[in-house]
Amino acid sequence: MRSILLPALSAGTLATLLSACTVGPNYAGPPKAVSDSTPAAFVRADAQTTTEVPPVADWWKALGDPLLDDLISRALANNTDVAVGEARLRQARALLGEQRANLAPKASASALYAHAHVPGVAFGAAEDSGSDSGSGEGSDSGGSSGSDLNLYNLGFNASWEVDLFGGQRRAVEAARAGVEGAEASLADVQVSIAANVAKTYLDLRDRQQRIVLGQESIALQEEALGLTRQRFEGGTGTAMEVAQAEGQLASTRAQIAPLAAERDAYMNALAVLTAQAPGTLDAALAAAGDIPLPPATVAVGDPARLIANRPDIRAAERELAADTAKIGQAKAARFPRLSFMGLIGIGGTKISDLGKLDDFTALAAPQLSWSFLDFGRSKAKVNQAEAVRDEAEARYRGTVLTALRDAEDSLARYREGRVTVASLARARDKAALAQNLTEQRYQAGTATKVTWLNARNERNGAEQNLVTARAALTADYVAIQKALGLAWK
Repeated sequence: MRSILLPALSAGTLATLLSACTVGPNYAGPPKAVSDSTPAAFVRADAQTTTEVPPVADWWKALGDPLLDDLISRALANNTDVAVGEARLRQARALLGEQRANLAPKASASALYAHAHVPGVAFGAAEDSGSDSGSGEGSDSGGSSGSDLNLYNLGFNASWEVDLFGGQRRAVEAARAGVEGAEASLADVQVSIAANVAKTYLDLRDRQQRIVLGQESIALQEEALGLTRQRFEGGTGTAMEVAQAEGQLASTRAQIAPLAAERDAYMNALAVLTAQAPGTLDAALAAAGDIPLPPATVAVGDPARLIANRPDIRAAERELAADTAKIGQAKAARFPRLSFMGLIGIGGTKISDLGKLDDFTALAAPQLSWSFLDFGRSKAKVNQAEAVRDEAEARYRGTVLTALRDAEDSLARYREGRVTVASLARARDKAALAQNLTEQRYQAGTATKVTWLNARNERNGAEQNLVTARAALTADYVAIQKALGLAWK
């Protein structure tokens, strides 16, 4: 048996349907986030910065610290946030593959075997209300015992929705922008991780050096306190001098404990940033190392390059592109939808019937659907998509402005940080000179040892201030690299 239903569509009509338009706005690039009067160079930059293009990756190597290089490499390879970003990128790529596949027909095949037993039906058995009425249980009233039926079938069916108004093509466009946005977000994670590792490492070195200098100060103050007590007991000193020395020593000791706690916390943080358990890096980081200093000059490029390269700006721009494409998806849903369904089946009551290709059942049918009366639901979805796009545009503008502010702030702090380091270096040198002069007086017998110890302690305090300023200066250098969006590959 052959039953065929075919649509009465001409080739010209079908070609017209397949070449229909794509509704919705076409994305024309990001909007201008800043005015035309924006300077071509960073306004907070100075002679220690250049407009040369900075290297995108491995900026930390300019600090010349192999241990820091190793920590950042480990973090970029193993950090859990990187793994999350990579997983999200794979999700975005899979979604793009799915949306592309939705443009193609869907097909499936089926095989069926059915066995049925049809019972017989009794006819002509006279109903006798006499003596037979109470004795018929279990008797056979006659009729056939039934028959068996086998059914074999192989089928193939396919369906295809014609993308008349480009809704599916807009979905592919949005998914492609989503992939590019996920790539930018992963790069932004790399930027943050590299900067966080460097900043944490600098904080660790700062605390370690301050602890060492603090312990030296404690030793000096303990010796000075012992001499002050001797003078008091010998009648050449006062109780007030003893009390002052004891108070100064107690204050210095109190400063060490929080520094030690912060040191341990930073070592824990570095371990976690490199995807290791806290305490794993203690042996490698235990020794107090020098604080790495930034290079003499820093390449910062210009604001236009920052806007083009910073990953979070690129992610925001790709989100805007995706949301623009989704408007077309929403608009396409307001128009008619055309789909085709086809089915071919062969079979019969015997297995051999499956080979009779000249006896098949075929069905081909188009379906046109249109929700033209939805009381504004589709229009509301379009309005919602447009509002989402407007939100993404505003967020993009805000991201650009925030990035420019980050860069200018970090440049200003770096500029002033160099002034601070230079001033504290001069203060340390003056304290060293005072110590040397006091030592000469002590050797000549014109100054007491307590005075000399106090001079050494003052130099020690000046050294601590310089250590902190140096760590802050290098941290400002790290902040510049983060503000410029560097470290991704």
